[in-house]
Amino acid sequence: MSQLNYRDRIKVVFFDIDETLIVKDKDYLPTTVKPAICQLKANGIIPAIATGRAPCSFPPQIKELVAETGIDLLVTMNGQYVSYRGEALAKHPIAAEKIQQVIDFLEQHHIEYAFVSNHAIAVSQITPIVRSAMDPLRTDYHVDKDFFKTHDVFQILPFYDASKDELIANSGILDGLKTVRWHPHSVDLFEAEGSKARGILAAIRHLGFNIENVMAFGDGLNDVEMLSTVGVGVAMGNAHEELKKLADHVTEHIENDGIYRFLLQSGLINENNEITGEC
Repeated sequence: MSQLNYRDRIKVVFFDIDETLIVKDKDYLPTTVKPAICQLKANGIIPAIATGRAPCSFPPQIKELVAETGIDLLVTMNGQYVSYRGEALAKHPIAAEKIQQVIDFLEQHHIEYAFVSNHAIAVSQITPIVRSAMDPLRTDYHVDKDFFKTHDVFQILPFYDASKDELIANSGILDGLKTVRWHPHSVDLFEAEGSKARGILAAIRHLGFNIENVMAFGDGLNDVEMLSTVGVGVAMGNAHEELKKLADHVTEHIENDGIYRFLLQSGLINENNEITGEC
């Protein structure tokens, strides 16, 4: 394994969740992830999360990982909400009038949808398609078409497949918004300027670091801006091929300890350190 030298440069490492930290469909968290994060902290490097998920929809194993390792820098909902030590650093809810325009169109075309807030998810209706997308994330969502009138909504999740992409693109409802597909039957819909990169920039401004001091790991198309912006962008071996093309490095598959192996290769953790998993 060739060695890199990022130890003196990197101050923060951001990790995507699904297919980067955890294999969603298998609910599998590699055993090397927790000790690697603990070693980062021991070496004075801040571990952080950058995900398309809302905090309320973190998988149980990730919630446990966050609690046990003390991860307290979170870029969530594709950069729409950023928090540090429990306090919001940046938040970008979608305007209620824009949400009304979107859902009027979706209902006209019989497309179900979900509202995503920091603490809860509400859906327009529970259908087999909605369940197929949502249940792997969380099952305690509820039906409330008026949820956006009393809560900040950071993302809308319309439930449609790729056959309706052109319809949505030509509808006019995307003015000021953008979509990123995360499931065969659903997309994330959020502010056009929103991205994990925007959230990371807000976080490092608060911490007083430069973007060159940041490393990030990802696997999907919602990681494009993040890996293109940070000082060192790392695509997982199981990442989308387009992401691999723009990443600075491609590591091993998630199930082959890709995170641990690259942190070791880049000098951010030390193989000689005892791997106990205790922070």
